[in-house]
Amino acid sequence: MNQLTRIVRPLRGGQITIPVEFRQALGIDQHILLQMTLDGDELRIRPVKVAGVETGADWLYDLYLLFAPARQQAAAYTDEEVNADIDAVLADIRERPHASSRS
Repeated sequence: MNQLTRIVRPLRGGQITIPVEFRQALGIDQHILLQMTLDGDELRIRPVKVAGVETGADWLYDLYLLFAPARQQAAAYTDEEVNADIDAVLADIRERPHASSRS
């Protein structure tokens, strides 16, 4: 591979632009992560390819769909009603004897 050298100026925030011919040669696009290494007075940057990045889990979506009727019913309640029910349940739980105090 031929050695390429370019001079670039850092932007005000310290950002630098990787020249297009470098990005093309290394296959760098918006989906590639870059590993940066400071070695003495040299900064080395190399692309890192991440395999198998998943955006979600099927089981989680299935669970979301399972609770769709409950979400629709919950829309009929006001925040005050929901908070009052939560407060009532918490008060009931706090009144119960703790498991550690049982014989």
